[in-house]
Amino acid sequence: MNLAFETIKQFFSEDEWFFVEEEDKSVSALQLRMNHWGENGRFSCMAEYNEKQRIFYFYSYFPINIPPEKRAKMAEFITRVNYGMRIGNFEMDIEDGELRFRTSIDFENSDLTYPLVSNHVYPNVWMMDRYLPGLFSVVYSEKSPEEILLTIEG
Repeated sequence: MNLAFETIKQFFSEDEWFFVEEEDKSVSALQLRMNHWGENGRFSCMAEYNEKQRIFYFYSYFPINIPPEKRAKMAEFITRVNYGMRIGNFEMDIEDGELRFRTSIDFENSDLTYPLVSNHVYPNVWMMDRYLPGLFSVVYSEKSPEEILLTIEG
């Protein structure tokens, strides 16, 4: 088995994340699927290791797909959130409304270490958890994206 993927699995095992291992042959990727419980709610996550490119991706998924009539509002909200963000970004599939937070690390010509995995995963779930109330507000309230962001970032 691949040493980098074993490091990823070891991190999640030792940190007591329960995961299911999968393989996506269409993109030559090994994946772990799991859930995370934050202060603001629960959401699913996926760790993906692209063996050919030696890139580790981590995704946190918003629990619902954005309804078509709210996608433009959500696009504005996540654009406002993403501006100036140092690690990762929110992205939305405009076709089906899937929304996720993505971080990635290219470690070509180096080793993927346990601290790198940790420093990659935790900022991701912290960001999804931090903005989860705002994301739900975009879908379920009539407030503007700017108003919603001000309630989160003050």
